[in-house]
Amino acid sequence: MALANHPLAVLKITEFRNFILGRFVFIMGLRMMGTLVSWWMYELTGDAFYIGMIGLAEAIPAIGLALYAGYVIDRSEKRRLLLITISLYAMCTFILLGTSTQWFSQQFGTKLIIIFIYSIVFITGAIRAFSGPSFGAMIASLVPKHLLIPASQLSSTSWLIASISGHALAGFLIAWLHVTGTFVIITSLIITGFLLLSRLTPKPPGMSSEKKTLEAVAEGLKYVFKTKEVLGAITLDLFAVLFGGAVAMVPVYAKDILHVGPIGFGWLNAASDIGSISMVIALTLNPMKKKQGIKLFMAVTGFGLCIILFGLSKWYWLSFVALVAGGIFDGVSVVVRGNIMQLKTPDELRGRVLSVNSMFINSSNEIGQFESGVAAKLMGVIPSVVFGGCMTILVVVATWIKAPSLKKLEY
Repeated sequence: MALANHPLAVLKITEFRNFILGRFVFIMGLRMMGTLVSWWMYELTGDAFYIGMIGLAEAIPAIGLALYAGYVIDRSEKRRLLLITISLYAMCTFILLGTSTQWFSQQFGTKLIIIFIYSIVFITGAIRAFSGPSFGAMIASLVPKHLLIPASQLSSTSWLIASISGHALAGFLIAWLHVTGTFVIITSLIITGFLLLSRLTPKPPGMSSEKKTLEAVAEGLKYVFKTKEVLGAITLDLFAVLFGGAVAMVPVYAKDILHVGPIGFGWLNAASDIGSISMVIALTLNPMKKKQGIKLFMAVTGFGLCIILFGLSKWYWLSFVALVAGGIFDGVSVVVRGNIMQLKTPDELRGRVLSVNSMFINSSNEIGQFESGVAAKLMGVIPSVVFGGCMTILVVVATWIKAPSLKKLEY
């Protein structure tokens, strides 16, 4: 394969390299924070329901602001907007760092700490409504159109590697540095990400003309609903993630079912991402040539089966393997959906369409976490995870019947 046509040729572009590296460090810090906050909350409360409420606290502002955020992204200079959101994240982690200290605990008690955690998580949900789609909307301005697919897949790959690193390192850091020390590392990573991304040149607004706010916001939704390939992929992934959010219960499995402690918890949290990154790297180097729609259905079915296996397992290594396998299947979905979003979205609509995607897909992780917490409270932890896996498979069957065009998808 000629170097110019190699999937990694996009890394020769300096700005794209800076973007990938800055995003990597930033996302690693954020994923560490998500892992740490879940562990911290379970330590404070001993109740899985409170873990689920973290997801709800983040999802409400992320969903509520998503459509407006897309409008703001399309009419803003993207580099500046991105740096503002990262600065706000750094402030939030610094507040949580202070909240986690022994002095704060002695002065104000556990109840106020819990209130602080939920309040900061709510604020980060609002920030994420703007930061997440900004990253995706910026890719097309960094690379030529013929390199958009490898750039999109490398972006997904870097995100997943950062996610793995964040999950696994958080477990080790909790064991070695405890909660407060881990927050110091997280804050440092987010600041480093800011410095790396500040090297990018300004990115002009994508919106070509002034429009009324509501009209411009509605354009993103209308485009998604009229583009059947985009709608079908988003819908399938939305409900699969919503019902298959077993990872939300990993702190409970680590502590009370598998009895493995913080390091084992970190690896269980990283397991899905290890599988995902393996698949994404494989598909980056050897892209799927045909029948991507059929493969998407098969992958989501496999994901649901792995969630059921994880829910039933009482052995650490079987649980770990089930989550890795689930991540492998999820990696197929990440690649197919990411490529569809980049290829099918016009430049002037990228912020708004990617915000719709964020509203449905990214926030479904938090809503799925809330659903898992409520289901665990009502049904017990193990039945709730198994139920989620079964519902994922049911969603695949329903989508197969209701969205026949998705089966024929190829690009």
